[in-house]
Amino acid sequence: QVQLVESGGGLVQAGDSLTLSCAASGRSFSDYAMGWFRQAPGKVLEFLVAISPNTIDTYYADSVKGRFTISRDSAKNTAYLQMNSLKPEDTALYYCGATSTGLHSSNYDYWGQGTQVTVSS
Repeated sequence: QVQLVESGGGLVQAGDSLTLSCAASGRSFSDYAMGWFRQAPGKVLEFLVAISPNTIDTYYADSVKGRFTISRDSAKNTAYLQMNSLKPEDTALYYCGATSTGLHSSNYDYWGQGTQVTVSS
Protein backbone atom coordinates (compact mmCIF):
# COMPACT_ATOMS: atom_id res chain seq x y z
CA GLN A 1 0.00 0.00 0.00
CA VAL A 2 1.04 3.56 -0.69
CA GLN A 3 -0.30 6.63 1.07
CA LEU A 4 0.16 10.05 -0.49
CA VAL A 5 -0.22 13.48 1.08
CA GLU A 6 0.07 16.70 -0.91
CA SER A 7 1.11 19.99 0.60
CA GLY A 8 2.38 23.40 -0.43
CA GLY A 9 -0.69 24.93 -2.00
CA GLY A 10 -1.84 28.42 -1.25
CA LEU A 11 -2.80 31.81 -2.59
CA VAL A 12 -0.30 33.50 -4.89
CA GLN A 13 -0.17 36.31 -7.42
CA ALA A 14 0.03 35.80 -11.16
CA GLY A 15 3.64 35.36 -12.19
CA ASP A 16 4.67 33.85 -8.88
CA SER A 17 6.21 30.44 -8.29
CA LEU A 18 5.08 27.68 -5.99
CA THR A 19 6.36 24.20 -5.16
CA LEU A 20 4.01 21.40 -4.23
CA SER A 21 5.12 18.31 -2.34
CA CYS A 22 3.74 14.80 -2.36
CA ALA A 23 4.94 12.75 0.58
CA ALA A 24 4.62 9.00 0.19
CA SER A 25 4.58 6.28 2.78
CA GLY A 26 4.05 2.55 2.70
CA ARG A 27 5.40 0.11 0.18
CA SER A 28 8.16 0.62 -2.33
CA PHE A 29 7.82 4.24 -3.38
CA SER A 30 10.66 3.62 -5.81
CA ASP A 31 8.58 1.07 -7.73
CA TYR A 32 5.95 3.61 -8.79
CA ALA A 33 5.82 6.30 -11.37
CA MET A 34 4.48 9.52 -9.88
CA GLY A 35 2.15 11.97 -11.51
CA TRP A 36 0.54 15.32 -10.87
CA PHE A 37 -3.01 16.23 -11.85
CA ARG A 38 -5.36 19.12 -11.26
CA GLN A 39 -9.07 19.77 -11.27
CA ALA A 40 -10.71 23.16 -11.45
CA PRO A 41 -14.31 23.63 -10.31
CA GLY A 42 -16.69 22.16 -12.87
CA LYS A 43 -13.83 20.74 -14.94
CA VAL A 44 -12.51 17.25 -15.56
CA LEU A 45 -9.35 15.97 -13.94
CA GLU A 46 -6.38 17.12 -16.02
CA PHE A 47 -3.08 15.28 -16.32
CA LEU A 48 -0.06 17.53 -15.88
CA VAL A 49 3.16 15.54 -15.65
CA ALA A 50 4.63 12.19 -14.60
CA ILE A 51 8.07 10.91 -13.65
CA SER A 52 9.42 7.39 -13.86
CA PRO A 53 10.61 5.38 -10.85
CA ASN A 54 14.25 5.83 -11.87
CA THR A 55 13.74 9.61 -12.33
CA ILE A 56 15.24 9.50 -15.82
CA ASP A 57 12.05 9.77 -17.84
CA THR A 58 9.41 12.46 -17.60
CA TYR A 59 6.24 13.18 -19.54
CA TYR A 60 4.64 16.62 -19.59
CA ALA A 61 1.28 17.77 -20.82
CA ASP A 62 1.51 20.56 -23.38
CA SER A 63 -0.37 22.89 -21.07
CA VAL A 64 2.49 23.01 -18.56
CA LYS A 65 5.62 22.43 -20.62
CA GLY A 66 8.20 25.08 -19.90
CA ARG A 67 6.52 26.25 -16.70
CA PHE A 68 6.12 23.21 -14.45
CA THR A 69 8.83 20.74 -13.44
CA ILE A 70 8.44 17.39 -11.71
CA SER A 71 11.11 15.82 -9.53
CA ARG A 72 11.40 13.18 -6.85
CA ASP A 73 13.64 12.52 -3.89
CA SER A 74 13.89 8.83 -3.09
CA ALA A 75 15.57 9.46 0.25
CA LYS A 76 12.57 11.51 1.39
CA ASN A 77 9.95 9.43 -0.44
CA THR A 78 8.65 12.67 -1.89
CA ALA A 79 7.69 13.96 -5.31
CA TYR A 80 7.59 17.65 -6.14
CA LEU A 81 5.93 19.94 -8.61
CA GLN A 82 7.74 23.21 -9.22
CA MET A 83 5.36 25.69 -10.79
CA ASN A 84 6.63 28.90 -12.34
CA SER A 85 4.92 31.82 -14.06
CA LEU A 86 1.60 30.93 -12.52
CA LYS A 87 -1.55 32.17 -14.19
CA PRO A 88 -5.10 32.59 -12.88
CA GLU A 89 -6.14 29.65 -15.07
CA ASP A 90 -3.79 27.45 -13.03
CA THR A 91 -6.19 27.79 -10.11
CA ALA A 92 -7.30 24.27 -9.20
CA LEU A 93 -7.11 21.48 -6.70
CA TYR A 94 -3.83 19.68 -7.34
CA TYR A 95 -3.43 15.95 -6.79
CA CYS A 96 -0.51 13.59 -6.88
CA GLY A 97 -0.87 9.95 -7.80
CA ALA A 98 1.21 6.80 -7.99
CA THR A 99 1.02 4.17 -10.70
CA SER A 100 2.65 0.78 -11.12
CA THR A 101 1.76 0.55 -14.83
CA GLY A 102 4.16 2.99 -16.42
CA LEU A 103 4.91 6.59 -17.20
CA HIS A 104 2.02 6.98 -19.62
CA SER A 105 -0.48 5.08 -17.54
CA SER A 106 -4.10 6.15 -17.41
CA ASN A 107 -4.69 4.01 -14.34
CA TYR A 108 -3.28 5.36 -11.10
CA ASP A 109 -3.31 3.09 -8.09
CA TYR A 110 -3.10 5.68 -5.32
CA TRP A 111 -4.07 9.31 -4.84
CA GLY A 112 -3.46 12.05 -2.36
CA GLN A 113 -6.18 14.24 -0.88
CA GLY A 114 -5.32 17.29 -2.96
CA THR A 115 -3.94 20.73 -2.21
CA GLN A 116 -5.54 23.95 -3.38
CA VAL A 117 -3.65 26.42 -5.54
CA THR A 118 -5.27 29.79 -6.14
CA VAL A 119 -3.66 32.35 -8.43
CA SER A 120 -4.94 35.90 -8.36
CA SER A 121 -4.58 38.29 -11.26
